[in-house]
Amino acid sequence: MKVLVIGSGAREHAIAYTLLKGASVEEVTVAPGNPGMELDGIRTLSLNPSNQAALIDFVRNNDYDWVFVGPEVPLIEGIVDALAAAGIKAFGPSKAAAQIEGSKDFAKRLMERHNIPTAAYRTFDDLRSATDYVNEHGAPIVVKADGLAAGKGVTVAMDVETALDALNDIFVDHRFGSAGARVVIEDYLEGQEFSLMSFVNGTEFWPMPISQDHKRAYDNDEGPNTGGMGAYSPVPQIGQDVVDEALETIVKPTVEAMASEGTPFVGILYAGLIATADGPKVIEFNARFGDPETEVILPRLHSDLGQAIQAMLDGEAPEFTWLEEGTTLGVVLAADGYPTNVLKGAKVPQFKTGTDSHVFYAGVKREGDDLVADSGRVLLVEVSADDIPSARKKVYEILDNADTAGMFYRHDIGAKALQA
Repeated sequence: MKVLVIGSGAREHAIAYTLLKGASVEEVTVAPGNPGMELDGIRTLSLNPSNQAALIDFVRNNDYDWVFVGPEVPLIEGIVDALAAAGIKAFGPSKAAAQIEGSKDFAKRLMERHNIPTAAYRTFDDLRSATDYVNEHGAPIVVKADGLAAGKGVTVAMDVETALDALNDIFVDHRFGSAGARVVIEDYLEGQEFSLMSFVNGTEFWPMPISQDHKRAYDNDEGPNTGGMGAYSPVPQIGQDVVDEALETIVKPTVEAMASEGTPFVGILYAGLIATADGPKVIEFNARFGDPETEVILPRLHSDLGQAIQAMLDGEAPEFTWLEEGTTLGVVLAADGYPTNVLKGAKVPQFKTGTDSHVFYAGVKREGDDLVADSGRVLLVEVSADDIPSARKKVYEILDNADTAGMFYRHDIGAKALQA
């Protein structure tokens, strides 16, 4: 098969790389991709993911079998609907179904209607009423821009002043643009967070192994929220009983709810969850693979990803076989200043990797013979090992022995698993 992957980050690199590992997919093009992907023999194409007409023409003119949509923005813009209208198969949710990520208020209302466990919340569209609520409620409290904010629109405020500053960022400084036209303010939940992603086809779903993302920019969970600074899988401190409960009380009723309300979900449903004393609860839903979780989950897949997606697109049951032993762990290398004031241009080193490690590239561009940092998150180094201590030792040997001047990374990815 020939497959077009839409997107440009390390997530799409991992998707394309995994598709090519299977026997069913012969050629993958990523639009627009990045030059780091080309090191793995992946073709890239300079097409804007929001240019639906150009993407449709390319697929038609080059006989691609189907399209995998990686990022949230084209999904929320309705690329899957446009492809379907053109007679092209695509794996991803419709514009209506992608609202589960596009609007936190939409997701919260859906969960409220169907008794899906999540934090109590209120939605506001003006500064005064939101401020009054925060002052009345007190802290800790969580403030979220309603729309897409590239993983940076969430403030976990441990004091009222921080929450009010977050509201000011959203309503006065318009830091998140139209994504901040409304805010969702939630009760703070205590517990270990984990990511549970599933392949979904209507009311049927096939869960992946769980992972844990590290959102804060710096060690010890300090600094601002980012799109993610690293991840690992599995998560030993989260028991299988918690995962089973999440599948039964969260994932299953969510996909059934969306189907019953006329917005059936097809694609990757990401459930960002927290294991509380009262059981697992939803922090957020995404309508696509998480990043950086994808880069540590897909290396655990032994079966043919392309074949499985083709089966789902044909209305058949897919087959997934996952690595049951060992650990996969990935650390993000980010440009200095990320996420608030990104400093581009640092030279990206050539990493010494082997059969049990890989580099997935994100924000890079080519200058002569070199790759240089061109965005906040530059790349992710992923390793596979017998256990978390071995994986941590291996990944930090790779990073610590490279010249990463002008960039930074966290040194404690996976540490929470060792404290369990």
